[in-house]
Amino acid sequence: QVQLVESGGGLVQPGGSLRLSCVASGMGFSTYAMGWYRQAPGKQRELVAAITSIGTTNYAESVKGRFTISRDNAKNTVYLQMNSLKPEDTSVYYCNAFRRRGSQEHNYWGQGTQVTVSS
Repeated sequence: QVQLVESGGGLVQPGGSLRLSCVASGMGFSTYAMGWYRQAPGKQRELVAAITSIGTTNYAESVKGRFTISRDNAKNTVYLQMNSLKPEDTSVYYCNAFRRRGSQEHNYWGQGTQVTVSS
């Protein structure tokens, strides 16, 4: 079965950095678009960054220039490098895998990892 396992969250001071990792198993990783989403208490889940199967990336306006998404297909892993972190980046971050082939969609989520930005 498909599993997405995130790691790398934690507590960091404003201006600091963290790198999140998401290791996928049970799926053809290289054929999926991968994304990082986040959800703060009382708010809707929002897209932070995404990378297609061919490496095209897009970012939420709020993180452009600070966050970088990348993937290593040999390791079935997607990363989110987060720099210049702000308190408003505090959220649970979720890894997502998505693929559409014809009328079939496959959409998977990890369990989430907490990121807290606070002094």
